[in-house]
Amino acid sequence: MTTTQPLKAVPDLTLLPNARPAAGQRAVAIWLLSIAALCLAIAVVGAVTRLTESGLSMVEWKPLLQDVPPVSEAEWQKVFDLYKQSPQYKLVNAGMTLGAYKDIFWWEWAHRLFAQSIGIVFLVPFLWFFARGRISRRLAPYLAGLFALGALQGLMGWLMVASGLVDRPSVSHYRLAAHLSLDVTIYALTLWTAFYVLRPRPVPMAPEAMGQSLHRQAIAGLALLGTTMVWGAFTAGLRAGLVYNTFPLMGGGVAPPDFFALAPWWANFTENHGAVQFVHRALAITTGLFLIGLALGLRHKSIGQELRRAGTALFVVVLLQIGLGIATLVNMVPVWLGALHQANAILLMGVLVRVLFLLRPALQPHFRPRLVVTQNAA
Repeated sequence: MTTTQPLKAVPDLTLLPNARPAAGQRAVAIWLLSIAALCLAIAVVGAVTRLTESGLSMVEWKPLLQDVPPVSEAEWQKVFDLYKQSPQYKLVNAGMTLGAYKDIFWWEWAHRLFAQSIGIVFLVPFLWFFARGRISRRLAPYLAGLFALGALQGLMGWLMVASGLVDRPSVSHYRLAAHLSLDVTIYALTLWTAFYVLRPRPVPMAPEAMGQSLHRQAIAGLALLGTTMVWGAFTAGLRAGLVYNTFPLMGGGVAPPDFFALAPWWANFTENHGAVQFVHRALAITTGLFLIGLALGLRHKSIGQELRRAGTALFVVVLLQIGLGIATLVNMVPVWLGALHQANAILLMGVLVRVLFLLRPALQPHFRPRLVVTQNAA
């Protein structure tokens, strides 16, 4: 008599292309999509906090106690007195009343509380799914890495705020760019992971040669968009959107007349207000045209319907982003337009991540022999 060692069934991702994901997988994917949506939402709250100049209103960092705001007049006065020692109060808001201070305090408080809430919304379901066996061993370390990035994002947020509490009434635009870039990175990786949970195996949606070309274009487009967003953060941090509020010319020319006002010359690209805005404009136009070309390429009749729909979405969001950028500039960056411009940029990143995911090269099947343990009866 011969017996075969029984196979142990373990929860894992669906292996067949286009197979319907199990209920557990769908729940994990919905959770991850919710985290991505929260990453987008907190970027909008952060934009409003910055545009209302509220980000430096809290001069202490208490990660575990941040959700307890002042409740008595004595506590409010204590917090306000701490703020009065900051450069922003001394150089910008001298004479501010306690009532006016409360207006900016609540935006920063909401921003920090929201950030901590995202950590809880990530960690608690992760532990529950892991304990229930809904997350595979292959995926668990990756999700733990995302949580670590989130913790790093919190630290980066404080380092950004701290840069405006020493000798300047604003935060470092380099740290602002790092803070935004980390949030967008977490957002993009979380989206990709959610898509992967729902569809681990690539599905061919375009002829092989065309698919490879479009895949390379999508990677280039992602790099261009990321670079554009970094210079957008530079522009926001320097308040460079408040100069040269005309389009398409700047000061009567294509480039601002003070482009090389700083020395050394290379410092102008990250320090000079007019030059930084020009670089952001140039990158935005280049990226927009490139992504429009990619979107049109995705409308080819030989491409699958799902990918064609993603191409249509890409085309619409790119045009909307260009319009929002111009409107934000010529209206001298009103709060609502500035926040909407940033939100749509992150949405554009999400659409491009979806396009890139759908363009994944199809893997060739490989069959590996399975070791079967047998026991022969005597």
